[in-house]
Amino acid sequence: MMIVRHAEHKDLDDIYILAGKSGIGLTSLPQNKEILSARILRTQNTLQGQAAQSEQGYLFVLEDTELQRVVGVSAIEVSVGLTEPFYNYHVGKQVHASQALNVYQTLNTLFLSNDHTGCSELCTLFLDPDFRKNQNGKFLSKIRFLFMAAFQDCFKNTLIAEMRGYSDENGRSPFWDALGHHFFDMDFATADYLSGIGQKVFIAELMPRFPVYIDLLPSAAQQVIAQVHPQTLPAAHVLETEGLRYQGYVDIFDAGPTLEAEIKDLRAVQNSHVCKVKVVPEVPEGTIRYLVANDCYQHYRAILVSNQADHASLPLTVAQAEALGVQAGQCVRLLPLDIMEK
Repeated sequence: MMIVRHAEHKDLDDIYILAGKSGIGLTSLPQNKEILSARILRTQNTLQGQAAQSEQGYLFVLEDTELQRVVGVSAIEVSVGLTEPFYNYHVGKQVHASQALNVYQTLNTLFLSNDHTGCSELCTLFLDPDFRKNQNGKFLSKIRFLFMAAFQDCFKNTLIAEMRGYSDENGRSPFWDALGHHFFDMDFATADYLSGIGQKVFIAELMPRFPVYIDLLPSAAQQVIAQVHPQTLPAAHVLETEGLRYQGYVDIFDAGPTLEAEIKDLRAVQNSHVCKVKVVPEVPEGTIRYLVANDCYQHYRAILVSNQADHASLPLTVAQAEALGVQAGQCVRLLPLDIMEK
């Protein structure tokens, strides 16, 4: 059985192995045990109410209970940019006009921005390639929305998610080569890694403060602005089905798009509901798959089921109830995995 729960210190070795498989571009999952251990500790401190707002975050793991192994991770940051600036580019326009010369030119530009300071952020989604089946990826991603639906007061009004931008099979980013490389004098992988482990001061010290004219960049760089890495397209589609949209902001390193939404407008917030558990020997399998969570803040557990449910009750087997840590008569939160067609 697959279970999503909060990360614990016992998961460190498994998460370290996953970090090694994630490749270049997933900056929030560096293969560094000290940093990963601190990330787990931060989750535990957040759950215990011992973390300052700027340090609050949740790291979830997907565990295969038969293998007793963590095979995926996903996370939410509560409020970004409160201790160090949160940078991205805003894709905007500048108009150059001269009546005397009868010239009117609209040019696309990149403005260095801190507009998302204080927003909550979805991040660190990675699933072991061997387990990219049986809807595991959707489960791991979407369970964060169900958690936010249950505990909205723990988050900010706006939610963002930075999508991995395009890089080739050798990890080279056309956008970085055309722009960032000239200011940082390091390769894309190094800059991305330093940013991911929190060493972001160099961004403020070295990035150009003036608008960058997109038309002056090489064609290869222009074409990848706001483009999602091919391996990240399925994850981006999942977020879009939950209500997030591109609003004109991109990453400063690889120009990957930032998706955003108001938390109150998310599908999980609008459509999830709470119902009571019925524990039964066998459960007739339905045609709809549901995310099911126990809504227990500190001991959060979630599973994916195909049980026949209604708004009043959800039948669970003994094994499913034990996985969630619930008993008959207790409540769980329920959301269809996919959007229901009307």
